[in-house]
Amino acid sequence: MIPRIMSTQHPDNYSIPFFASSPVLGGDDEITEAFYAFSVLGADEQMWDFEGKEVDEFVVKKLLERYSMFFKKVILGKDVRITPRVPNPSVEKAEAKLLIETLQGITRAADYAKVFYEDDIAPIFEVILPMTTSLAEIERVYMLYKRIVELANEVIYDVTVREWIGDFYPKEIGVIPLFETKVALLKSAKIVKDYISRRRNIEYMRVFFARSDPAMNYGLISAVTYVKKALYEMFKVEDSLSIPIYPIIGVGGPPFRGGMRPDNVENVVREYPSVQTYTIQSSFKYDHPTKEVVKAVEFVKSTKRREPHFVDIPDFIQLYEVEYQRQIKILAPHIRRVVTRIPDRRRRKLHIGLFGYSRRIGDMALPRAIKFTASLYSIGIPPELLALNALSDKQLDIVSEYYKNVYEDLEFAMRFFSFKVAESVGLKELVERIKEFKPEINEEYVSEAEQVFRGQGDVIKLAQIRGFLG
Repeated sequence: MIPRIMSTQHPDNYSIPFFASSPVLGGDDEITEAFYAFSVLGADEQMWDFEGKEVDEFVVKKLLERYSMFFKKVILGKDVRITPRVPNPSVEKAEAKLLIETLQGITRAADYAKVFYEDDIAPIFEVILPMTTSLAEIERVYMLYKRIVELANEVIYDVTVREWIGDFYPKEIGVIPLFETKVALLKSAKIVKDYISRRRNIEYMRVFFARSDPAMNYGLISAVTYVKKALYEMFKVEDSLSIPIYPIIGVGGPPFRGGMRPDNVENVVREYPSVQTYTIQSSFKYDHPTKEVVKAVEFVKSTKRREPHFVDIPDFIQLYEVEYQRQIKILAPHIRRVVTRIPDRRRRKLHIGLFGYSRRIGDMALPRAIKFTASLYSIGIPPELLALNALSDKQLDIVSEYYKNVYEDLEFAMRFFSFKVAESVGLKELVERIKEFKPEINEEYVSEAEQVFRGQGDVIKLAQIRGFLG
């Protein structure tokens, strides 16, 4: 059974989970979180993020030890699963060797499960490879794991590793490429087609499409366009090869990052009908009543995949991106000023790499996607609205033919827009364009956001009003 719901560790929540020992989640709290996601919320899968966060490498052992009654009934590796996100050595040189440690940990987790279940059950049998840009990167991870398994045949002094330490299991793993840039998204179908063609015995393939980093890089409209184009092309590959391909989409709470909130799951499923697995991030899990979260998860799990929407990338998207980048440069110093007030919610490692980790536009550095989004919302300039002045009504109608929720998403963001702040930073064209929509503004929110812009105000109060941190 391929999961419909993947719980992740993205720190986009303003509320502190009831089980947390600290506002900054990490360590044993994340073990508890995984159990909570499985046992209460109904998630099928927990992403375990070795790429970016300080996480516990003994997650399988601790889950089986602490929650043995639950996992005797719900089999870890069959009914639910842990899926690590590993470092990509092509990008993260400082963390490259952690890839080897993580892959070795898969065999150790299988040993724990064998003792617990008295059977050869692999609780971990897939890994997510971030920032994938080529076939070679996927093949390297696959082959590296195969080499680790083959170590069992090596002779150490007078015995084989198998005789001395034991066998290595599972014999192979699935590598889930995570595509995050425009080029990678638009190349993803070819990369996956080539990979499947090389692995003729493959039963199925999972692929992962980012939504936050493309939005941060290229703007909301471009991000949705590229992701939906990638989904459409991937569906064509699946059809041509007759091999099931199961897309995962990384969606967060604000429309800018996918709009995945308990009260909006129907729209998300309608927007991305060919997706098999939807992420539920921290805000989804902790910023809403548990009953609503469970109901939303149950709804998604009750639905089935359908064909994706046809997408032909409009020419005007390029002009939209140019205007988006121009407005980001204007806003960059204000983002950097406000981001220091956005609270941390997870223990993180320092990253230097793609836009999603650290980015410089001229001499302006920008934060990661969640704090980027939170900073802009906190000063009354929701990022969904940036560069809207570059699109005419007719062009927006063209976009709405494939981006089904575009007007609803823009309407949501406009409630939190401050004309005063936007005008003061030099976004006059954007102000005039948004006035044409005659939005219903949340005056309480905007008043507080204008205080934040002046160096006062309460960023958590604003997050509570809109329903997410970033």
